[in-house]
Amino acid sequence: MDDYDDLSGLTIEAELESPLDLMEEAEPPKPDPEEMLPLLNSPDSQQRMLATRAFCEIQDERAIPHLIRLLKDPCPLVRVSAGYALGRNPSPDAVDSLIEQLNRDWNGYVRKGVVWALGNCRDRRSLVPLLDALKTDISAVRLWAASSLGQMGSVGYDTVIAALPPLIESLRRDPMPAVRSNCAWALGQLCRELPSNVVYATAIDALIEAFAEDEDMGVREDAKGSLLRVGDPRGIQLIEELELEGWPLV
Repeated sequence: MDDYDDLSGLTIEAELESPLDLMEEAEPPKPDPEEMLPLLNSPDSQQRMLATRAFCEIQDERAIPHLIRLLKDPCPLVRVSAGYALGRNPSPDAVDSLIEQLNRDWNGYVRKGVVWALGNCRDRRSLVPLLDALKTDISAVRLWAASSLGQMGSVGYDTVIAALPPLIESLRRDPMPAVRSNCAWALGQLCRELPSNVVYATAIDALIEAFAEDEDMGVREDAKGSLLRVGDPRGIQLIEELELEGWPLV
C-alpha cells in the first residue's frame, strides 16, 4: 500500500478541523457592576451608554435611581438603554418616570424600551398607558405593549378584565400580523388567570376566531399555542377537528 492509499480514508474537512471547533463557545463574562455604576454619571454620552447597556444584562438595585434619571438623557441611545435596563431591573420607583417618558419621548425606539420595562414592572399604574400605546402608537411599540399587557395577570382581576377588550380588538383589527400575534399570546397568558366565566369565554372565542380565520400563519400559530396552553376544551376540540379535516394548520 503506497502513501496515497494510506491517506485515502481521510477527508479534507477532518484535516482542516481544529480541536477548538469541538469546544463549546464560552459565554463572555458579564459586566462588573462596580465598574459600570460610576459610568452612569459620566459626562461622556458614550460612557453613559456603555453603562446603561451593561445594566440591560445585570441586576443591581443601586443602578435604579441613576437609570430613572437617564430616561431623560439628551442622547436617545442612552434613553433607549435606560428603558431596557429598567426592564431588567424593575422597580415600583421607576413606574411613574417610565410612564412620563412614554408620553413625552419623540423616539419610537425609546418608547418601545419603556413599554417593555412597564410590562416587567407589573404595576397597576402601567395599565392605562399600555392600553393607550396598544391603540395609538407605531407598530413596534404596539407589539411590545401587547406583550406587556400579557404580563399583567398577576396584578389583579380588575386589571385583567380591563386589558382583555383592547387586546381582543387589536387581535381582530390591527393591520400588523406581529402585533396580532402578540395579542394572541397575551390573551393566552391572561386567560390562565381567569375563572371560566363570560369574560373568559369571550377571550377564548377571539382566539378561536384568530386560529381559524386569520390570514397570517404566524398569528394562527400563536392563537393555537395560547389555546393549547390554556387547555380550553372548546379550543382543543376545534384544533383536533380541523386537523382531522386536513385544515392547513401550522
